[in-house]
Amino acid sequence: MFDIQGLFSGGKQLAGLDIGSSCIKLAEIQDNPKGPILTRFSRIPLAKGVIVDGAVVEPEALTATIKELYQQSGCKSKKIVTSLSGHAVIVKKATFAQMDEEELRGLIHDEAGKYLPFDDMAAVDYDFQIIGDNPYNPSQMEVLIVAAKKEIIEGYTEAIHAAGLIPVIMDVDSFALETMYEENYEFGENDVAVLINIGASITNLNAVKGGLSIFTRDFTLGGNSITEALAANLGVSFEEAEKAKIEGTGDDEQSRAAYREGLIAYADPICSEIERSVDYFRSTFGAENIGKVLLSGGGGMIPGMAADLGRRLGVETEMVNPFRKIPFDKKVLEPGAAERIGPIAAVGVGLALRKIGDQ
Repeated sequence: MFDIQGLFSGGKQLAGLDIGSSCIKLAEIQDNPKGPILTRFSRIPLAKGVIVDGAVVEPEALTATIKELYQQSGCKSKKIVTSLSGHAVIVKKATFAQMDEEELRGLIHDEAGKYLPFDDMAAVDYDFQIIGDNPYNPSQMEVLIVAAKKEIIEGYTEAIHAAGLIPVIMDVDSFALETMYEENYEFGENDVAVLINIGASITNLNAVKGGLSIFTRDFTLGGNSITEALAANLGVSFEEAEKAKIEGTGDDEQSRAAYREGLIAYADPICSEIERSVDYFRSTFGAENIGKVLLSGGGGMIPGMAADLGRRLGVETEMVNPFRKIPFDKKVLEPGAAERIGPIAAVGVGLALRKIGDQ
């Protein structure tokens, strides 16, 4: 959404850098005559405490990790698209009288207090997208406004610059998922899907109709909350609980598999919050019938999560596949690996699909 380097133009591909609180991922997608193809994907853990509540707390550590990831990936593009989520960004839908973009930008700036919870717009970067006419009043239009404090954006862009890369676009996690969805899934103009990304510390929810966002919400519960509950139950460290969450505990594969299946109980707070969010969406957009829920993020890969959410929501729920229509170089990913990492690659793929000047 935020065009950081407006001077850059042209068709060179951008690399998507998904900076999470526990892991960062880098994806590169190149265009060829048959369409886009994933040419690079790499990920690396990020030390706990480097990113807190969506803000960069330890910029030098983030820069060092980005450098290591970039070198490991073999990525060729130095122009980067990255994203914000959670408390770091405000996303608001508003209704305005019909006007052109230049007039709308001035109005939002002059009357920002009506739409955004900031006292000083000089300390804020914002962007907007005109969604379309108001369905109940054609003299009005629906607009999506996105805003973030400049100091938050600068925390990321300065760390990326220090790594020798060029941050070009600052997107939003929820909208990166939307971009990935548009490229990989077929839908009609009235089809509604809910895209849910459960990261380590934040869950993003984006309801899209006909490929356009009509409702978003982020809340600060994610995979780490499951690990913390597990650690308390087992009386072990966070790191030991994280290992148990992934591998399971027990002397044989059957007991480990049974343990992993039981993890869904620890995910109840996340699933309950998702259920409340979807219920609110349904009550606000009562006529909208959700056709599908697509689940992504490391937290969404817990065994039984998709089935439990599908039962709670009464909607077909499945793990997202960002490679459904985007092939990948077999040197980059093995087919089995693509299936395993697809849900955690979804945001990075959406970022890598961005081009300068698109909306």
